[in-house]
Amino acid sequence: MLDLVFVTLISTTLATQLGTIQMTVGDCKTNASSVADLLVGKLPPSASIEKIAYVETGDTYGEGRRNLMYPIQPTNLPELCAVTIYVPTSSTSAYRFGIFLPVNWNSRFLTVGNGGFGGGINWLDMGAYVKYGFAVVSTDTGHNSTTGDGSWAFKNPEKRTDWGWRAMHGTVDISKQIVEAYYGVNIKYSYYNGCSTGGRQGLRQVQIDPDSFDGVIIGAPGWYTTNLNTWFTKAGIYNLPETDPKHIPFNLFSTMADLVIRQCDMLDGVYDGIVSLPDACVPDWTEILCSNPDADPSACLTEAQASTPPNVYGDFVSSSGELIHPGLSPGCEGQWFAVLNFTNTSPFGFNYIRFFLLDNIFWNYTYWDDSLVTYAQLTDPGQSTAKDYNLTTFKDLGHKMLMYHGLADGLIPPRGSDLYYRNTLATMGENLSSVSEWFRYFQVPGMQHCWSTATSPNSPWYFGAEFQAAQMGTDIWSVPGFEDKDHDILLALMDWVENGNPVNALVATAWNDVWNTSSGVKSQRPICPYPNMAVWDGIGDINLAASWTCGYVSSDDRRW
Repeated sequence: MLDLVFVTLISTTLATQLGTIQMTVGDCKTNASSVADLLVGKLPPSASIEKIAYVETGDTYGEGRRNLMYPIQPTNLPELCAVTIYVPTSSTSAYRFGIFLPVNWNSRFLTVGNGGFGGGINWLDMGAYVKYGFAVVSTDTGHNSTTGDGSWAFKNPEKRTDWGWRAMHGTVDISKQIVEAYYGVNIKYSYYNGCSTGGRQGLRQVQIDPDSFDGVIIGAPGWYTTNLNTWFTKAGIYNLPETDPKHIPFNLFSTMADLVIRQCDMLDGVYDGIVSLPDACVPDWTEILCSNPDADPSACLTEAQASTPPNVYGDFVSSSGELIHPGLSPGCEGQWFAVLNFTNTSPFGFNYIRFFLLDNIFWNYTYWDDSLVTYAQLTDPGQSTAKDYNLTTFKDLGHKMLMYHGLADGLIPPRGSDLYYRNTLATMGENLSSVSEWFRYFQVPGMQHCWSTATSPNSPWYFGAEFQAAQMGTDIWSVPGFEDKDHDILLALMDWVENGNPVNALVATAWNDVWNTSSGVKSQRPICPYPNMAVWDGIGDINLAASWTCGYVSSDDRRW
């Protein structure tokens, strides 16, 4: 039922990055029915307007604790109209999506992604990006749950399909029509910004409809659902059961992380506490073996435990030698808890097998068999896997893609993004020069999954990507103090799409207090499109971006 927040239609002057324009828009201030009448004709016959609400300048908006995935609401919003749409997809499934329609609109459309198995409209990230002036949309993917909860998929293939691709696809299509009806003019440019599951959603959408977006940002994508989500369980089994001599307890992960940094920090020639070339790193655990008299007996590895890390780092391959999924890279041990849990495997693994693949709530890792991978590949529940590497239409339409992955990601292996990038080049017959005209891939040393740092002191990781502003506060947007294309990945993409200026580097920022953007800048450093990486000039302050340039690093040094 429509939430009767009163609305009228008024003429509003909208200041945009393209100039000042005059248009008639639905203003949510006085009469809900007029906005409803304007928008309802753009909905599928079975869809309905759930809510229309006016948001004053400086106010907050969201669904609070009712939204299990995104209970925290954005604050200090600009004046806008918030619309929620309900779309049935079958007798047992439906999805919702929300749109922020700002009074001061920049004539552009932005879709933001989701995370994990989580269901919920991502109002928090919408709040960050509406401050740029975008009309912003997010879907709940067809359910309401926290990130690791896959129980909603149990015996419901229609809900799996909504999560896999249908909710995002329908949301983008319908919301574009709503935005254009509301403002009375065509959208000038459309963009996408997502990380993790959000990265997968963006890839899947451009594979389904290459003309969905003029530019996309794909962060740490969990694109290979069938293989990645089974790998989660396989990797967890390497460290189980807890009674096995090879089991490494949680409290040793930080000790292992410190050793890797000590041994592999200098591979790039700079002592800065960052493992910049993780796949050239081969940790030697002798230093912390319990048999070493110099090792701390309260924080040491047994010989059996030292046999576990090579399995975690190694590729998961089939009995015939086929690559199923790459393993984690050295330098992410501080985030191993995301995959190597205490008594079970990652919920992204066993919940996928229980609720998506087998419809068996009693399944646990002790029943694992590698044939589950084959079954997942054959069935691909929800058709969520985004493994179409032929993006020719996307390219030919002149669209642009920026993909990034933190090299200290302990959840989704960075080499999974390497794999997608390589396979795309091979499938399309591209080389590194030609692909850079439309697709650029950035590896971010020291960054964990989508955000945060693997090192202390913290390494530069913040560049305005999805989820990053939300980690800093409910009213943060862009890169505070550096709201420009050199520091903000979304502004950089816009400049590439709209002005033809390729993204040759992005400056990542770290603050003195990791989670406080007002604490002062600790360090900044460029991140570079593959095959380049940041190279220190050997003279300047390593904490200043000006002391670094993007230089070529051979595949021998990267091991791929």
